[in-house]
Amino acid sequence: MKAVIETGGKQYRVEEGSVIYVEKLDVEAGKTYTFDKVIMAGDKVGTPYVKGANVEAKVEKHGKQKKIVIFKYLQKKSSHKKQGHRQPYTKLTITKINA
Repeated sequence: MKAVIETGGKQYRVEEGSVIYVEKLDVEAGKTYTFDKVIMAGDKVGTPYVKGANVEAKVEKHGKQKKIVIFKYLQKKSSHKKQGHRQPYTKLTITKINA
């Protein structure tokens, strides 16, 4: 069974056993997390969410993505700024889809 969930302002298409990386969640590694905002589950489509449907996932780990470099430069002004950013994430394994 396939489902579409919403978390962190983004939508993810998931199946049982799939691994996804989402915006960091406030849950310890090894615990289970339940998504209530299910947009689509199987052949049911919600308006905006499917009532009574949820998706359970196991939290594998937390981490940070690869560093990106932001470089701002103003020509003829001798002005430049270099900044780095690493976005935190949570790695999840989908265990169960309840429609």
